[in-house]
Amino acid sequence: MTFAPAFAAMLRTSDGVRIDAAHTPNDSLDLGIVIAHGFTGSWRAPCTRRITHVLSRFGGVLSFDFRGHGHSTGESTVGDLEVLDLEAAVKHARSIGYRRVVTVGFSMGAAVAVRHAALHRGVDGIVAVSAPAWWYYRGTKPMRQVHWAIERPEGRLAARWVKRTRIASGRWDPVPLPPFEAAALITPTPLLIVHGDADPFFPLDHPHELYGNARDPKEMWIIPGYGHAEAAATPDLVRKIGSWIVRTKPV
Repeated sequence: MTFAPAFAAMLRTSDGVRIDAAHTPNDSLDLGIVIAHGFTGSWRAPCTRRITHVLSRFGGVLSFDFRGHGHSTGESTVGDLEVLDLEAAVKHARSIGYRRVVTVGFSMGAAVAVRHAALHRGVDGIVAVSAPAWWYYRGTKPMRQVHWAIERPEGRLAARWVKRTRIASGRWDPVPLPPFEAAALITPTPLLIVHGDADPFFPLDHPHELYGNARDPKEMWIIPGYGHAEAAATPDLVRKIGSWIVRTKPV
């Protein structure tokens, strides 16, 4: 596949972290879509680039690496300070001239997108794909492996070498606002929750918890056979998300 051309950008967060980003323009400045990848992901990953390519048919796309990932500086806080990274990306999209900005997050990025909308506002829609509803979930084998990577020195070393992800040591203090509580605070911004019934990380009680706490306007899609986050997102699903973004606006 030949991807749409992307133009590199280096952003800076309010706490001084440099964020590696790329802008894939569209013919119009009506809609800007900001993609927030999952834990250990990157805007440069082929699956993220495929999603960017499809969404660029609906609007301009700004993709970036969270702190501690890829070419960005800093260390990952696994969903806490990452709201500052997303805020820098949203502000950059506005500075380009996009009149409407919608965030599309995957897994950790979905949790960040919901939290960002609650804490920073400033977006016109949120799409949360494969999102966790609460922190510290260990109910599946993949999530127990994620916690090993986060909490153990040897796990953080493995993540650094294998996934190019630098993870901060120590515990959250204070514990950040969980996504299910943040979902209640984003109204009147439209929220779309997308989750697969075959997600190996987060079972269906997570999207239902998010949806149950969110207020209108909200929508939830449970996709049969869909696994987890960017790697499982088919072009058809991404196009469906793009169509939702185009037709959905704040009330």
